[in-house]
Amino acid sequence: MKVAILPTISTSFIVISAVLVAIGWYHIVNGRQKQHQTLMLWGAGFALAFFLIYASRTVFVGNTSFGGPEDLKLAYHLFLFFHIALATAAGVFGIITLVLAFNKKFARHKKIGRWTAVMWLLTAPTGVVVYVLLYLLYPGGETKPMIDAILGV
Repeated sequence: MKVAILPTISTSFIVISAVLVAIGWYHIVNGRQKQHQTLMLWGAGFALAFFLIYASRTVFVGNTSFGGPEDLKLAYHLFLFFHIALATAAGVFGIITLVLAFNKKFARHKKIGRWTAVMWLLTAPTGVVVYVLLYLLYPGGETKPMIDAILGV
């Protein structure tokens, strides 16, 4: 079985990010602000690394279409839509949560941060499921780089 290296790396980054967020949340609940801050910044860094790899791969390599059975395609696409919507919301909330912390607006940071962490902790496993379906369980389908589509190649 051939393993796609960039999707494997980017999915690993999302898992690492979620683990760091979970540990960071644990630390803030227990009053350890410095450890919380460090872990959350590392978690955000791994999330950003994921996004940069994913965006670059989308532009230059393309997205992999679902290569599984036809009768699973609708369920896969509905699940993928849920994952993308959740990941997008979590990313936006993540930026807002970080900005609030950097601006020392901790009451709002705490209120929004809880929701952000929950969204992120749901996003990571759904991303792993997408990865498993696209790269491990079923052979990936066609890809076309976005740059080729834009340039008409």
